[in-house]
Amino acid sequence: METKSTFSFSHTFVYLLCAPVLLSLYYYHNTGQQFLSLFPGYTGHPSLDLFVQYWKFSLFFLLVGLIPLSYLLFVVKKPLADFGLGLGNYKLGLKLLAIFVPLVIVPLIWFAAQMPDIRAEYPMARSLFRDSSSFWQYELLYILLYYIAWEFFFRGFLLFGLKKEFGIASAILIQTISSCLIHLGKPEGETLGSIAAGIVFGYIAIQTRSIWYVWFMHITIGVLTDYFVLKQSGIVF
Repeated sequence: METKSTFSFSHTFVYLLCAPVLLSLYYYHNTGQQFLSLFPGYTGHPSLDLFVQYWKFSLFFLLVGLIPLSYLLFVVKKPLADFGLGLGNYKLGLKLLAIFVPLVIVPLIWFAAQMPDIRAEYPMARSLFRDSSSFWQYELLYILLYYIAWEFFFRGFLLFGLKKEFGIASAILIQTISSCLIHLGKPEGETLGSIAAGIVFGYIAIQTRSIWYVWFMHITIGVLTDYFVLKQSGIVF
C-alpha cells in the first residue's frame, strides 16, 4: 500500500535550512562594495580593508549568531546550555585545552604561518602590515563577533540541534560540511584542515557538552596565525 508523505516545519527543518540561507546571505553581502554602499565616507581611507573586516565580523555575528540565537530563545525555548552555551564538563574541557593548545595548536600554527599561501591570506586586514597599531582591536572584534558566532552556529545551533534527530556522528558531519564550505576560496591546506578540525571540534563539543573549549582553541588558531605571520614579517607591536 502506498503511503502519503507529510511535510511539517519542525525545528530540525529550521536548523538545516538556516545553514544554506544564512551562509549564502553572508557570502553575498560581506564584500567591500557592500560596506562602501552603506558607508561611502570610507572610500579611499588608508585602512579601508580594516573597516571592511569589521563589517564582515558584524554581519557574521548578526546572521549566524543573533538570528539563530533569537530562534532558540523565542521559538524553541529550551535552555541555552542544551546548545552548548554552558560550561558543560569543565574538568574535561580544561584538560583538553591544557593538552591541545601548547602541544598541538601553537607549534602547528607557528609552522603554518611560514607557508606562502597562509601569509598571502592572513591577516585578512592587509593594512596591518603597514600599521599594526590596530592589531589588538582587530583581534578582539575577531574573537567576540566572528568566532563566538562561528562556534555557536556550527558547534552549538547545528550540532546540538541536530544530534537527537540524526545521531551524534551524522550531526558532526553535517556541521563539518557546512563549516568546510565557507572555507572555499581559502588556502587549500586550510580548507582541507577545516574538515579534520570540524570533526575533532565537534567531537570535543559533544564530549564537553559546551562550545567554549573549542571556541578557545579556534581563537588561538586565528589570533596566533595573524600574530605569527606579522611577527615573522618583522612587524613590531
